[in-house]
Amino acid sequence: MTIRPYRQTDWQRVCDIHDAARRDELAAASLSDAFLTLADTAENEGFNEYDIRVAERDGTVVGFVAFTQDELAWLYIDPAVYGSGVASALIQATLRETASAMSAEVLDGNLAAIAVYKKAGFVEVGRASGRMPGNERFAVTVRELRHPGIRQAS
Repeated sequence: MTIRPYRQTDWQRVCDIHDAARRDELAAASLSDAFLTLADTAENEGFNEYDIRVAERDGTVVGFVAFTQDELAWLYIDPAVYGSGVASALIQATLRETASAMSAEVLDGNLAAIAVYKKAGFVEVGRASGRMPGNERFAVTVRELRHPGIRQAS
């Protein structure tokens, strides 16, 4: 598996991955009716303002992560490769690249995602409730997670 910077030519594949995995994410949180495609929400949610990396296996993009220096904001994996280490590899690549403390939010009820983040060293630091970003008609509760960052050798 290779992790590389996102290219505009990845857009359709990233949309396909997001849309399939987002349905699973929302179903786990009992929010299936809140589904919107990435194409519908990317601009409002500032998707292209993040640093974006993709995981590629045998020439096919199988997952992606979007982040800032202190927030892991998007992590979506092709459902066909769930459980194969793609999410963990993307999280670790992000942590190595930023080397800083990082936050993430996971929809309450998405136990599989919470487990992946905890396995990567994130700890739950709280819960927050509000409106769903990108689809404010829906109320959500998220688990707030935090990673202390990876200390670089001096």
